[in-house]
Amino acid sequence: MLPIPIAVFVDRFIPGGTQRQLIELLRRIDRQRFRVHPVCFYDDGPWTSRVSVLGDPIARFPISGFGKPATAGQLLRFARWCRQNDIAVVHAWEIYSNIFGLSGAALAGVPLRIGSRRGLGGPPAVRRLQTLACRTAHRMVANSRAAANQLIEQGIPERRIDIIPNGIDLSMFPIRRDFSRARTITMVACLREGKRIDVLITAAARIIARYPDVQFQIVGDGPCREQLVEQAAATGVLPHMRFLGHRDDVPAILTASDVFVLPSESEASPNVVLEAMAAALPVVASRVGGIPELVDEGVTGHLVPPGDPDALASALLDLLDHPTKRATFGRTGRARIEQQYSFDRMVAQFENLYVFGSAGPASANVRDSSERNRCPA
Repeated sequence: MLPIPIAVFVDRFIPGGTQRQLIELLRRIDRQRFRVHPVCFYDDGPWTSRVSVLGDPIARFPISGFGKPATAGQLLRFARWCRQNDIAVVHAWEIYSNIFGLSGAALAGVPLRIGSRRGLGGPPAVRRLQTLACRTAHRMVANSRAAANQLIEQGIPERRIDIIPNGIDLSMFPIRRDFSRARTITMVACLREGKRIDVLITAAARIIARYPDVQFQIVGDGPCREQLVEQAAATGVLPHMRFLGHRDDVPAILTASDVFVLPSESEASPNVVLEAMAAALPVVASRVGGIPELVDEGVTGHLVPPGDPDALASALLDLLDHPTKRATFGRTGRARIEQQYSFDRMVAQFENLYVFGSAGPASANVRDSSERNRCPA
């Protein structure tokens, strides 16, 4: 039987949770069953080499906006490319590749068109375009129940939605053995407004007052870096805040940390929470989006209202004050990752989707945890 030709479309191969999941899929997918065609708008991202080394030629269809006349030409070019390569499956992974890739695949008459919902944000006009494009998809993949619910609210029938949670490579996270003294609180995120790092900086003053030697590590870069540094200086907490920028050694940083924090105002299924749990870190995060599907309140961490620095500080102080609780939360989170979030499970679900048009029986655990963590109105 000849391998099934599939095209996987991502905006750019840049550092990020979506790209990490896609690259791991490309590394692990059965090449005897699938002929893989990576597709992007631009191949100048810093992680392009991670795809190139796999040996699959990368197809590029550069655009500079959906309102530009040249975009229509690239869309037709993509449709021709799909026909010329007998593409049987097009799987778009991000908001812009959903709009372009699904539309072009529909023009080409690709037999199986798959879109993705991996985030809950985006500009309103772009979200409307994505909603229209997703209606041309045969299947939609969500990485959380929260993302699936958003698709349903936008008119996608639930029968066309597959929930495929992210995967984690546990070999990158050594077993933690010392939980005795907690002094390092770490956050990994793009430094943009929606991550609400400003809330963490406000909460930090209260934590430092009780633990003068505590250190906060902010891993990542982004447009808000300068104003966040200024806020930390103005509130007197900058000596305790380390802005580490982009790092490729996130597993090592997490393994050397004591508590993980993510005060975002919106998330679908943040991969970094899975990584923190794999590193046996207790997690303090906002009760938004798909986070309650990952973090059990009082079991693997604490969930707090978004935008509430007092609640955030209280939750972090509880973990600093109680080392036994911190250790128990961390070990329970690690065990959950081992049981439910392997890459083997994720890849098998994607392979089933590409062959059978369905990911198969998946995410019962995700649905159950979502119900378990739902707060009363």
